[in-house]
Amino acid sequence: MGLFLIHNLIHNLIYNRNFPLAAVQFFDKPVRLLDVSSVYWHNKNCAFFHPTHTLGIASVKRIAAIITEYRPNSHADVIVTKFLKGFPTDEGLIPPQVEIVSMYVDQFAENDLSRQYAAEHNVPIYNSIPRALTLGGDKLAVDGVLLIGEHGDYAWNEKEQHLYPRKYFLEQICAVMATSGRAVPLFSDKHLSYNWHDIRWMVDRMAGLGAPFMAGSSLPLGWRSPWLEHEKGTPIQAALAVGYSGLDIYGFHTLEVLQCMAERRAGGETGVASVLCLEGDAVWEAAQAGRWDRRLAEAACAPIDTDRKPAGSMEENCPNPALFLVDYRDGTQGAVLMLDGYVETLAYAANVGGEITGTEFYLQDGDPHCHFSYLSLNIQEMFLSGVPTYPVERTLLTSGVLEAALDSRYRGHVPVTTPHLDISYQSYDTIPWRPRGLRPTGASLLPFP
Repeated sequence: MGLFLIHNLIHNLIYNRNFPLAAVQFFDKPVRLLDVSSVYWHNKNCAFFHPTHTLGIASVKRIAAIITEYRPNSHADVIVTKFLKGFPTDEGLIPPQVEIVSMYVDQFAENDLSRQYAAEHNVPIYNSIPRALTLGGDKLAVDGVLLIGEHGDYAWNEKEQHLYPRKYFLEQICAVMATSGRAVPLFSDKHLSYNWHDIRWMVDRMAGLGAPFMAGSSLPLGWRSPWLEHEKGTPIQAALAVGYSGLDIYGFHTLEVLQCMAERRAGGETGVASVLCLEGDAVWEAAQAGRWDRRLAEAACAPIDTDRKPAGSMEENCPNPALFLVDYRDGTQGAVLMLDGYVETLAYAANVGGEITGTEFYLQDGDPHCHFSYLSLNIQEMFLSGVPTYPVERTLLTSGVLEAALDSRYRGHVPVTTPHLDISYQSYDTIPWRPRGLRPTGASLLPFP
């Protein structure tokens, strides 16, 4: 193993004389790269990295990827591929410290990537979830799980919810953990499920097993322009997030923008009392009636570049807006405003003590989708430490609010009381990995290897 490490160091010295020799130390026992931030070097022409899983280090955490569909630009591609190849960020191309050792793929698209990457990285694809978790044996044989239940040919229900089998997948994963007598960290992509019974069950089952659990969107880990992060304990009176696209797929992302900021208010998160969905002219009429603050929408949209926002007003460019009114149990007013036709990005604004401030939540268009690098690096931190980097209760709450909003819409745009969303928690203190610039820079702009 030592000779292999030396070979890699020499290879990098040939092509990059600034490669930091101090980044690797040798011990009599299995080693691990000690300083991830110094294991790479990049400039405008190149980026080098050597994933630790190529070193054959016995102590590297083994991860199973449980996937609905793996095709170009799917969530499996923008997450799992980075765990195979590395994480491009503004600071450089960062090598993974864990190893994907198995996959289960539920559906193979015509442009499937899983078989190609599995062959390139010597990762077996198993024909069942239990076999992927046990590596073909009879006990749990991995140290963490990526559950990427997004994309694929699955049914839609009458409320326009996409019925991804996330809870069904998690049932099988938890069964293997329970029968093996060992729980491991798991990340579940996007909202937890499409009905409250399954949403609540997923969180409770993982907690009952003692398994570290993260879930949710990449939006909280995108770029913010201008930079805005509420200090914990901020006296937020009202908050609003702006989004676009479908209410199921992007309504959730926009709720995660709202919640990752609103949870930092004074007293922490206390839960949601009721949710109302409005559409069309009723959205603007509700603003005129004082049910939501139009100034927040203007402040949220103000930082958005003109290439993502046309000239003219919201009303002129958005013929069918949608609004989720989120009444928090502590009296804070929350709102999600979906402005299809007016914006192609997400944004946020809040009223804090009478002062209104806004920011764009910017995501990178196209490869290498580096906001997913920052999400994946935070997931990796949980795999390594066994401690989630932010609370799963955020996504428990946003998943429940989304279901309530779509119920409100389906029932004829009536308020839905949500006593089950009596969910209290505290936001994070710090996030290990996140961009701090206004737009992607550095290796985030280089071709993905």
